[in-house]
Amino acid sequence: MQRHRTRAAILSTLFMGLGQIYNRQFIKGLIFLAVEAVSIYYFIGNLGRAFWGMATLGDTASHLEKVKGIAKMVPGDHSIYIMIQSLITLLIFVLFLIAFFMNIKDAYKIGAEREAGLHANNFKQTIRYILDYKFAQTFLVLPSIGILFFTVMPIIFMIMLAFTNYSAPNHMPPAKLIDWVGFETFRNLLVLKTWSHTFYGVLTWTIIWAILSTVTTYFGGLLVALLISQKGIRFKGMWRAILIVPYAIPQLISLLLMRNLFNGQFGPINQYLGYFGLGGLPWLTDPFWAKVTVIIVNMWVGIPVSMLLIMGVLTTIPRDMYEAAEVDGASGYQKFRIVTLPMVLFSTAPTLITQFAGNINNFNAIFLLTNGNPVNGDYQYAGSTDLLVTWLYKLTLDQNKYNMASAVGIIIFIIIASFSIYNYRRTRSFKEEDMIQ
Repeated sequence: MQRHRTRAAILSTLFMGLGQIYNRQFIKGLIFLAVEAVSIYYFIGNLGRAFWGMATLGDTASHLEKVKGIAKMVPGDHSIYIMIQSLITLLIFVLFLIAFFMNIKDAYKIGAEREAGLHANNFKQTIRYILDYKFAQTFLVLPSIGILFFTVMPIIFMIMLAFTNYSAPNHMPPAKLIDWVGFETFRNLLVLKTWSHTFYGVLTWTIIWAILSTVTTYFGGLLVALLISQKGIRFKGMWRAILIVPYAIPQLISLLLMRNLFNGQFGPINQYLGYFGLGGLPWLTDPFWAKVTVIIVNMWVGIPVSMLLIMGVLTTIPRDMYEAAEVDGASGYQKFRIVTLPMVLFSTAPTLITQFAGNINNFNAIFLLTNGNPVNGDYQYAGSTDLLVTWLYKLTLDQNKYNMASAVGIIIFIIIASFSIYNYRRTRSFKEEDMIQ
């Protein structure tokens, strides 16, 4: 018995496409041959440098040299450019290895079909098979490659920065090289007092902010939705339109407007308090009141979103459930506790988890309203209302502490991913969906 599968697999291992040619799929084989030829040409000039770049991040910094008695700046290695170029080359190498494995697998499969007495598809038949049966998988190849290079690669790059000393003023390319430092950045962030005090303080406020902003907007939206849905409420459409206005207005405008309204010196809110004989409050200049202000303003922006979501859920609750509760003598509060609230939570639990995760990264509400202020003298480059995400922004664009910002970004991701996955898997909606599948 001829061992076509073994021969085809060995030939494709020696050089891409040889197994396909052996299986009499000449055009497919030539395409694989061309792919490997182009890849080898590319890797000869770049792969070795990629491994060198990842290991060293450059070995020659920019420096002055005297040329014929004149000092001249000689450009050196740019560590960041080397890291990015090396990462791109290594990702292309991974794609090549995947294609190489698929080439061997394809040759082995077609060889097995030949052994079974089947004829290998020609190029036209292969194209038709792909269009008829593998169109979805083939169509997703290009988007997947785009995601790899425009989404996954920047994430990998950010993670890599956290393990370097890339920060001002001593390690800023091209004047200075950067080096791998392992977990030193994380150790400084979590243990070194000058950084850890800021990190734990900002982290604590971030969690408090996420909880309070999520709870207030969600249950505020629930309350408003229940009030509008009550029998006897006239002009329901008008009330919905009025309450949705804060959401309809661009958030940028709303937050900047609120920033002026709560201004302690000339803001209208303090002026109105003065008309009633009350002293003005330091809404944005006192740490406590600044935190209260951002939560209040976030309620103004966020309650309409929850209201719309919950009003949609309320319309799906069967009327029979309320009638059954009324027959059993349930009061209005009991109907809310036994029927309405469980049904609403069942439908909106995944969204509630998403809102909590989004509030941890709610950059706009903090940055546009307070810019993280008031200033906190005990913190490193952070204010009293800064969240981890706004602190990360300041570390990068204002202070050039890229390694520390990358470490903070990784920690944010771990917190959000862990919380979201754990809680989403515990929701009834997820469990019931899993049981159906």
